[in-house]
Amino acid sequence: MNLNPQIARRIIETVGGYGTPPEYGFQFFTAGLDEYLNIIHQEYLKTYIKEEGGAAVKIVIGAYGGGKTHFLYCIRELSWQENFAISYVSLSPEETPFHRLESVYRSIINNLTYPLSSAELLKGMEKGIEPFLTTWYERQIDTFKEAGIDEGQLEKEIEQYLYSIERSIENINFSKAVTNAFWALHHEKEEEFRQILQWLKLEGYDREMHKKFGILVPIDRSNAFSMIRSLVQWVKSIGYSGLIILFDEVEQISSLSTRQRELVLSNLRELIDACVHTSFRHVMIFYALPDERFFEGPSHVYEALRQRISSVFDFFNPSGVKIKLEKIKDDPVGLLEDIGNKLRHIYETAYGIRFDNEINNMIGLIAQEAYERRFGDIGYMRLFVQAVIKGFHLIRHNPKIASDAESVYKMLSGPEEM
Repeated sequence: MNLNPQIARRIIETVGGYGTPPEYGFQFFTAGLDEYLNIIHQEYLKTYIKEEGGAAVKIVIGAYGGGKTHFLYCIRELSWQENFAISYVSLSPEETPFHRLESVYRSIINNLTYPLSSAELLKGMEKGIEPFLTTWYERQIDTFKEAGIDEGQLEKEIEQYLYSIERSIENINFSKAVTNAFWALHHEKEEEFRQILQWLKLEGYDREMHKKFGILVPIDRSNAFSMIRSLVQWVKSIGYSGLIILFDEVEQISSLSTRQRELVLSNLRELIDACVHTSFRHVMIFYALPDERFFEGPSHVYEALRQRISSVFDFFNPSGVKIKLEKIKDDPVGLLEDIGNKLRHIYETAYGIRFDNEINNMIGLIAQEAYERRFGDIGYMRLFVQAVIKGFHLIRHNPKIASDAESVYKMLSGPEEM
């Protein structure tokens, strides 16, 4: 989809107001990520994960406001191009506690999405197991009809199809849940569908109610990892290339107790270890966090994880685990200027104006100032994009100020402004 004034305005509002990328539109001001994204696309998404049934974990490290979410959005877009299902999970201590493995499963399944087009993203993204199941059912019924299967044969074809799905899933409770959900949709039994969703979404287990579907146990820590593996197996069996899981730490988790921190690291280590086993296939996990200090501690849990993530990802070592976003930027000020020029084009499209080239000096000054503040609590990239868009607003209302870039620089660079 091409950039139009409506999309451009949404980008400006989101980036200028909050310093975060929009769900759609980040593509128009992406810069400096091509080399790493190409490696991930070619080495993993197109080949190892999709074609060879591999599994991998990458740890993405970048400051708050340093481009982690933007990077993960890029991964999501590339994954959708390769027909992967996605689960994008925003981690926070209260809503998505990573120290509880069953909560990890719930977060993954509640954020599940099938590949979406640009138009679908702009309309608003439906996510979670319910729309995923419904879309699966509708598409599979369309496939049966396109194959010329009439109503008299349909039930038998569905039965054979679902039997093949069940055989591909290791956890019998999960397989019974998704196949019975398909039948419930087919027979328009809404209440049964809701009851199955209740179990799948970890919203409660009723032995009497759920055993009629072949669901015999609740989801808890003891079977949570089997559920995650079964989810990946099901996604693959219904026609997707696999599952890409994106964990984005959007809130600091320093408030966790020592025990909770160790459980987070233990769960992360378990995910990493699972990727070496053949039962965990066609899956790639990205875990984004602000710095490596989270892995520092005295216990064996910390040391065990540090050993597993010691390697660094780059062009010469794509097998490396840690993706350090700061390392990507050979010329950070030049990178900011590149982003600024792309945002300038977006701003001009949004408001139907054209800036004089004198604005480039202002972009450069703000880029330098933002980079000099790189050791603050907020990533300098976020400081820059918010400040440069404020500069565009000022010049739009007072074009004469564009010739005095130094004045604009002073107006934008005060502590209270940036």
